[in-house]
Amino acid sequence: MLVNLNIIDLAVVKALDLDLAQGMSVLTGETGAGKSILLTALGLALGDRADAGFVRPNCKRAEINLEFDLSDAPPARQWLIEHELDEGLVCLIRRVVNQDGRSKAYINNRPVNLQTLQQLSEMLVEIHGQHAHLTLLNPDEQRRLLDGFAKNHALLEQLNACYRQWHKNHKELDHLIKASTDQTAREELLRYQIEELQQLELTQFSYQALSDEHSKLANLGQILTTGQAVVDRLYEDPQSVSSLLNHSLSELNQATRFAPELASISTLLIEAQIQTEEAAQELRRFLETQEADPLRLDTLENQLGIIHSLSRKHHISPDDLPKQLLKLEQELDGLTHSSDRISELQQNTEKFMIYYHKLADELSAQRQRGAVALQQQISTIIKELGMPQGEFLVSITELVGDSPKLNGKDNIQFLVSANPGLPPKPLVKVASGGELSRISLAIQVTTSSDKSTPTMIFDEVDSGIGGGIAEIVGQKLRRLSENRQVMCVTHLPQVASQAHHHLYVQKNHDTDITSSNVRLLNDEERVEETARMLGGVNITANTLAHAREMLYQTTHQPAVVSTTTGNQNQ
Repeated sequence: MLVNLNIIDLAVVKALDLDLAQGMSVLTGETGAGKSILLTALGLALGDRADAGFVRPNCKRAEINLEFDLSDAPPARQWLIEHELDEGLVCLIRRVVNQDGRSKAYINNRPVNLQTLQQLSEMLVEIHGQHAHLTLLNPDEQRRLLDGFAKNHALLEQLNACYRQWHKNHKELDHLIKASTDQTAREELLRYQIEELQQLELTQFSYQALSDEHSKLANLGQILTTGQAVVDRLYEDPQSVSSLLNHSLSELNQATRFAPELASISTLLIEAQIQTEEAAQELRRFLETQEADPLRLDTLENQLGIIHSLSRKHHISPDDLPKQLLKLEQELDGLTHSSDRISELQQNTEKFMIYYHKLADELSAQRQRGAVALQQQISTIIKELGMPQGEFLVSITELVGDSPKLNGKDNIQFLVSANPGLPPKPLVKVASGGELSRISLAIQVTTSSDKSTPTMIFDEVDSGIGGGIAEIVGQKLRRLSENRQVMCVTHLPQVASQAHHHLYVQKNHDTDITSSNVRLLNDEERVEETARMLGGVNITANTLAHAREMLYQTTHQPAVVSTTTGNQNQ
């Protein structure tokens, strides 16, 4: 359950700290007062996309903090334990949006990415927006709602895992069968390419070593000339470095008799003389071992030519030629043994096909049973919502083709008949927006009753209705809150009067930048706000009396008991 919402510098909200309670809470206020920004804040905190426009003008960042009590959310607590993010029965979610649009998310003060945050959010809060009825027109959403109502999640997951295994094997099998038609030609090409690469003796292959050896042999003449010149300058010439050092050392030794402190410099010159002689000797030995080898140079040039040619042919670097050889050998081995693999894949494909259809038939049967209960309950509710002749039906037909498909082999479609004698039509063809809104609300209330999500938020899902129907909607939402937290943004006094708690959103213009705040209304303030919703600008004594009566009836009379009794299939 959401126990606290804290907002700092988000759009029209400068600062808000709101405690929330179990049961049904309504959020009301004048149009434009800022009710939507609270839902925006919740959406952001739960993982919606952020941008710089959410940050309040002249502020560096916006921040939203949520505190949840996990006593009624065992799946969320288990998820936190598995991800090493748990802090007992308390869960803190924090989202920060910076002025440049970048954002950060935290769970129990530990940074997480948005995907992780969204995974947790789905176990804590479910939001039904103003346009939920548009989502309901999507066939995938209709299937998801039926499967959720019928508690098909475990079976559906098992079926889809089987489908993925079948698809993986079938895809590889199809590839091998197609490849077998020109397998002989491919094998010949692979063998030729492998022989080309094998002539390079790639087990001991080092392109850099070959290139370095070729460079040395190709420039040996210059190496010998330069080396001999250096030997001469170091040791052989009359004015060699060694001779100059000897002469300098002799003169410095004479001066040392008069300046003993020069002895250390003499030592350095002696070391330099020794190192010069060693360098000359080592260089001379190197030159004596070098011989021109035109035959080896030709061999290297031919080998490097082949390497460069094969690298261009396979579109790879010379260093990757050993990897390419291994890849070609593996492909050839796979083709050589493809007949064995084809037989294995055919057996696997058949095995997964049989298992899939077994699971799909079981899923279809559960869907049929769930559909009966779902259509009965929704039909009952839409009759209560001002469609006395309305009938809701769930059509389940088998998809064309025998091949396994994701989510089973059923085509699921929600149908409705608003008037007697008229054939049921798909939801997408329901002409009246008001009827569609009521049907949508009936579906949401019915499919939500069996869910474990501890907090549900309804954003003006009661639009397009009023009067006695609005009162029934309020009663449905109140009943829904008996075992969970329900928050509802509404403009209808009939709905607001059913709530356990009433939150009022008010816009302030006391400063240069408009701001909104939210406060919990006491009993008398609830009467005044309900009267405002009933009577508009001019609130009379009769309006106040009517508002007080509405609230009194909610708190002192038993709620209307719906004939809906839950999923009869479970």
